[in-house]
Amino acid sequence: MQEVDAVRVWILTDNYYDALRRDNAVVKRYRVIPGESVHAEHGLSYFIETEIGGKTSACMFDFGLDARGILNNAKLLGIDVTSAEAYALSHGHFDHWAGALEILAQNRKPGTRFYAGEGAFLHRYSLRPDSDVLMDIGRLDRQAVQDAGAQVTEVRSATEIIPGCFCTGRIERATPYETTRPGLLVEREGKIEPDDFSGEQALFFMVRNKGLVVLSGCAHRGIVNTVKQARRAAGIDKVHAVMGGFHLINADPEIIESTVADIEAIGPDYVAPAHCTGFEAIMAFSRAMPGAFVLNTAGSRYTFSQ
Repeated sequence: MQEVDAVRVWILTDNYYDALRRDNAVVKRYRVIPGESVHAEHGLSYFIETEIGGKTSACMFDFGLDARGILNNAKLLGIDVTSAEAYALSHGHFDHWAGALEILAQNRKPGTRFYAGEGAFLHRYSLRPDSDVLMDIGRLDRQAVQDAGAQVTEVRSATEIIPGCFCTGRIERATPYETTRPGLLVEREGKIEPDDFSGEQALFFMVRNKGLVVLSGCAHRGIVNTVKQARRAAGIDKVHAVMGGFHLINADPEIIESTVADIEAIGPDYVAPAHCTGFEAIMAFSRAMPGAFVLNTAGSRYTFSQ
């Protein structure tokens, strides 16, 4: 697996935006100007560039809820989404795929690959806590993705989607506490059952002289399991950065505590929880890892380089 000289990650959308948040060694924030603002939402979308030997390649990972807001953000950030050479979807929840078809319609390169894990196009449902009313949260239509000009490729093992950018493949569960939430359901062969997110994907990069950068969508398989899977696939123990949704929203305090302790033990140089991580867990990471913690905001650009 080839290393990258640099990886740049733009947060095209996330749950939160802060125009006054300071930059740091790896993050540059978008500064609002009169009449123009970054859009934030309950969704997540990334634009990514890798650089190897002076050659740059680009992809998108997840597509958020509101394509118009994401495309507006891309314009403000100076990003041409049509330069993406590949697309990837972490999993089949609407806050990660709802913007996909409109964004794919911008693509000028028919046949561009769309990478997704097993079950990404299945119909999904949700049960709110203390409710027995089943909420239909829809599905992304595989044929519609193909009709938009993308070539769907199912990912089962670690797969390079652009030079130096890899999908994890199936994320094995090893930690005893990172388990499936009972209220998240999927329809398989006409039967609605608990969703084990067996096909959920994350991305990873091997930055020369720095180590792994791991980028999650929601980490329903567990962010600790996700990092461990990336380490196994890459054959590298050193982790430079862990970013993305950690799916600790409404988690029991004991689970948050265990997750924070295990990530702290892994020892990334940077940790940037986002999206579905939840306020309590974000604060726990901030307190436990103040030197590594980065508050993620929509419109941010991260640069990790040798």
